[in-house]
Amino acid sequence: MARIPDNPLILIDGSSYLYRAFHAYPGTMSNGEIPTNAVYGVVNMLRSMMRQFSSERIAVVFDAKGKTFRDEMYAEYKANRPPMPDDLRCQIEPLHDVIRAMGLPLISIPGVEADDVIGTLAYQASQQGMPVLISTGDKDMAQLVDENVTLINTMTNVVMDREGVIEKFGIPPELIIDYLALMGDKVDNIPGVPGVGDKTATALLQGIGGLDKLYENLDDIAPLGFRGSKTMAKKLLDNKDNAMLSYELATIKLDVELEETPETLIKTTPNKDELIKLYGQLVFKSWLNELLDGGTGVVEAVEKSGASAPSTSVAPELETPAVTIDRSQYETILDEESFNAWLEKLKAADVFAFDTETDSLDYMVANLVGLSFATEEGVAAYVPVAHDYLDAPKQLDRDWVLAQLRPILEDDNQAKVGQNLKYDASVLARYDIEMKGIKHDTMLASYVYNSVGGKHDMDSLALRFLQHSCISFEQIAGKGKKQLTFNQIELDQAAPYAAEDADVTLRLHHRLIACIENDEKLKAIYEEIEVPLVPVLSRIERTGVLIDDMMLAAQSQEIAQRLDELEQKAYEVAEQEFNMNSPKQLQAILFEKMGLPVIKKTPSGTPSTNEEVLQELALDYPLPKLILEYRGLAKLKSTYTDKLPKMINPETGRVHTSYHQAVTATGRLSSTDPNLQNIPIRNEEGRRIRQAFIAPRGYKIMAVDYSQIELRIMAHLSGDKALLEAFQQGKDIHAATAAEIIGVDIEEVTSEQRRRAKAVNFGLIYGMSAFGLAKQLGIPRGEAQQYMDTYFERYPGVMQYMEDTRSTASEQGYVETIFGRRLHLPEIKSRNGMRRKAAERAAINAPMQGTAADIIKKAMLLVDEWIQQEGNGRVKLLMQVHDELVFEVEESSLAEIESKVQQLMESAAQLEVPLVAEAGHGDNWEQAH
Repeated sequence: MARIPDNPLILIDGSSYLYRAFHAYPGTMSNGEIPTNAVYGVVNMLRSMMRQFSSERIAVVFDAKGKTFRDEMYAEYKANRPPMPDDLRCQIEPLHDVIRAMGLPLISIPGVEADDVIGTLAYQASQQGMPVLISTGDKDMAQLVDENVTLINTMTNVVMDREGVIEKFGIPPELIIDYLALMGDKVDNIPGVPGVGDKTATALLQGIGGLDKLYENLDDIAPLGFRGSKTMAKKLLDNKDNAMLSYELATIKLDVELEETPETLIKTTPNKDELIKLYGQLVFKSWLNELLDGGTGVVEAVEKSGASAPSTSVAPELETPAVTIDRSQYETILDEESFNAWLEKLKAADVFAFDTETDSLDYMVANLVGLSFATEEGVAAYVPVAHDYLDAPKQLDRDWVLAQLRPILEDDNQAKVGQNLKYDASVLARYDIEMKGIKHDTMLASYVYNSVGGKHDMDSLALRFLQHSCISFEQIAGKGKKQLTFNQIELDQAAPYAAEDADVTLRLHHRLIACIENDEKLKAIYEEIEVPLVPVLSRIERTGVLIDDMMLAAQSQEIAQRLDELEQKAYEVAEQEFNMNSPKQLQAILFEKMGLPVIKKTPSGTPSTNEEVLQELALDYPLPKLILEYRGLAKLKSTYTDKLPKMINPETGRVHTSYHQAVTATGRLSSTDPNLQNIPIRNEEGRRIRQAFIAPRGYKIMAVDYSQIELRIMAHLSGDKALLEAFQQGKDIHAATAAEIIGVDIEEVTSEQRRRAKAVNFGLIYGMSAFGLAKQLGIPRGEAQQYMDTYFERYPGVMQYMEDTRSTASEQGYVETIFGRRLHLPEIKSRNGMRRKAAERAAINAPMQGTAADIIKKAMLLVDEWIQQEGNGRVKLLMQVHDELVFEVEESSLAEIESKVQQLMESAAQLEVPLVAEAGHGDNWEQAH
């Protein structure tokens, strides 16, 4: 067997796989809607291929729909082939979805066949000396074999290099096209030369050579002595046109225009959430279970010794069998008698699942359309209250239903569980119901259990923990512009969908709480931080913040003027006009016309023009600097100065963001519509946007933020004596660091020395290398390395902390915050060095960033509790941004409230160094800094 070179470019003939799989796995496999045998077979072969051969470079290539250039060349090409069976055609899209979710590049180019794409890529790779392995069952591919290109038929496990081709066909690869042209192909309807089979073709080619030589030496054929040799010259002469046409039809193109190159065909990390969803829909139970049991979807080659590759460390999932849900058992409540019976069930339940159905995802405008409950697994009901097509006798009155539910919904002792209950609480608040008794939230339980284990939406959790595929909203409402809102959906579809939401939520609660209760730290994070924060965030969101839309409009005009100026300057420097937002045009100007150095390339091999590249080029060249300023201002304009005024709620006159608890890996909150976390503070334009966040008459904006909280946490975690001492004595930490490194008194530290120390202090938290520090400070790499070495000499505890953290992370697969929040690191043992290093950097940073997130959340709980009890309308919590809380405070109470909030925030955690909360106030957010 031919030897397969290490780390080859693997090119998989997906179309060949497809038909072989369809026939190899007879059509008994189905998910109840479509057959799945071909999808299963292809995926099985792909997984087998990846286990057998280790390579980061791979592509799966399929024929595209429609005719190819060969059809134009010969109208009868493949005319004998029957159309693709419907049972196979319907499997193409889900198969492509699975392959992409597996992280495998997929290529399908109209106008050519998969063979041509594979041929082009193989030729390009071979020209560079790159080893190529083509997986196919198609004999035509033998023409591609050379010193770098090898074929494998995974069905027979036969490997063919150049010697293998000669052994099989009796001729070398360079004569395979002539061989195919002589024989023709009945399947593809390539005419060939009548009467020439494989033995005759081999004899002709061995005896004389390729087609051109045969036609030049027709008189030499008869003496070859094979059967029919005496009449063969005439047959060849009579069918010369067919032979030449067949040669063209059999020739695999080597010059297809492709965006991809051999260097860019890199497999990526599988999309675990998407695979769970797809395997669930296709009912591929063993692969689904593999993911549900903690797998990442990565299929790695078995070591040559025969030992399996080590599995990636992730949180173990709770082993639970797939549930069977009978939606026909759900109840639709349309009369008072049924509703009152359910009311008693809710009162008697230790905990019940609750969900609202509305006509909008915007909690500020959403109208209640219906409510669903579940008191036991499988026991669920839906109450429609505002469906458009139901008249009053057929659905209960919304106000009456809410009046009956109010005592239960506002009862703190009546435990409720939901999936993202913050939304439901905000919707109920529109009807003057303050939801209490929020004891559990399945989204938050999943997030606390494993923040990086997958998505935390209900459909994903149902697949992961219940192995159940929920009715999707698109199934009942449609997609795109014609998608219905819930009030327009027929009750026979709406009711099972809504009741299932409550039933699945209760089932998920039982599974997830069992996971969390086994760990006291996780239980405390869930019960004492995340769940209590739900009503706090709901209040903050509904309060909103006042925006000066006229100020933003004026800023938009000024930015537009500045953008025009930058555009004209850029045209002058480039000596031509171009689209400032076009990477392609910018590439041409920067690297082709102006000849600037190429810093980095895109996956397709073209010079990159991303922000990092432009920042480096901007140090020496004017055009990249102009482009950077242009991009930054354009983003500010579109994201904030243009958009914020349009987001003002007409009822409240304020802008209302949405906070998300279950998005970031480390526990930090994120926000959208608008994203308050990303308003720049380091440039004048960003600070001016904050000026538009204003206080109403008689009030001030107050901002209180933690001073250098992550560095303080580093001091606590590392226990480094010098670092602890600096914070305990209230020193300027950056000046103190500079003094330690340089070996001078703190009073002698210059502003430049402090700047460098600050870069090191913050850089180390995020795993910055000497190269990164050198770039940031604009100093030689050797000097930066020396600076870092001296830092670790002065702060040995920090170095020890980093080494211990890497070791712990590798050993247990996760790191923890001070309070026990976990960040799992799936790539910490990856064979890919870049992924492993990234995981190690995350391991060092996560305990600091995660602890800071825990502390600000604890502070929010303390502050909100005080506001609810003693605020008396004098203060409102408006925003949380990174380590900062922003308030609207009655001017006459400012001094008292400022002092109280500082005290509360500083008491949120007890560290080895003091927490310091710094306060400021003004007429707007910028002034408050």
